[in-house]
Amino acid sequence: MSKEIVAPMPGLISKIFVTAGESVAQNKEVLILEAMKMENVIVANDSGKVKEIKVKQGDAVAVNQVLIVLE
Repeated sequence: MSKEIVAPMPGLISKIFVTAGESVAQNKEVLILEAMKMENVIVANDSGKVKEIKVKQGDAVAVNQVLIVLE
């Protein structure tokens, strides 16, 4: 079953810390989302393996947009 990490607010992706195929633990930092001149660290809400990264550095994202899919 896939698990999704979604954007909690609109913003820009400034840094991605994981790669496809990498295992992540719950609460591991996966990327930084810049919003309102603040850097917001987005963490994995569950442990799993990164199945797909749906964004790249510099992308603008909307609230609830899927950023990373875990399996």
